[in-house]
Amino acid sequence: MTQSSLVPEPTGSILDSIESVVGSEDAARKVMANPERAALYNRSNESHAHGEHDDCACGGSCGCGGDEDEAQIPIKALDDIGRATAQDVMEALHQVIDPELGIDVIDLGLVYGIEIDELGRAIITMTLTTPACPLTDMLEDQCASVLAGLVEEFRIDWTWTPRWTMDMISPEGREQLAALGFNFSAMPHT
Repeated sequence: MTQSSLVPEPTGSILDSIESVVGSEDAARKVMANPERAALYNRSNESHAHGEHDDCACGGSCGCGGDEDEAQIPIKALDDIGRATAQDVMEALHQVIDPELGIDVIDLGLVYGIEIDELGRAIITMTLTTPACPLTDMLEDQCASVLAGLVEEFRIDWTWTPRWTMDMISPEGREQLAALGFNFSAMPHT
C-alpha cells in the first residue's frame, strides 16, 4: 500500500515505545495505524506466553496464522473520542449498492482500502467491475449519502490495480449473487 500524505508516518520514539510492548516493528506499525488493535496485540502476547494460539489476535505477526476472519481491506484510522473510525466507514459502505449486480461494494470486493486522516476525512481506495463502467457518479452519490454526518469529508481514489475479478467477492456476496441466480461454476476465473 502506498503512503498517503494525509496520514502522518509515526515518529521513531512513539514507534519504539509501542514496539517494546507488542514485540515487533510490524505489529507496532499496525497499532500506530489503528490504535484499536493495541488491545488485540496485548491479548495475543498474553496467550502466546501461555502457549495458546487458537484465538490469537496478532494478525499472523507471530507466525501462528492469526485471525482467519480478519477483513482483507487495509484499514487505517486515528481513533479520537467522537470521531468515526475506518471500521465505521466500512460498515456504512455496506449500504452502497452496485446498481448492476444489486450487491454492496464491500461484499463485491470493490473497496481496496479505507483511511481516516487526523481531520476526520475518509480516503476510500476503490475500483469498479470494469474500467468502462459508467456508474462512478452514482456510486459517489451513494457514498456521500451514507457517509454524511459520519466523516467530515471523503474522497474516492479510483484505481484499476489490481484489476477486479470475481474471486474478490466475499462469501456473503457470493451467497447473495447465488440467490439471484448467478452460477459461479460457469463463470470464468482468473
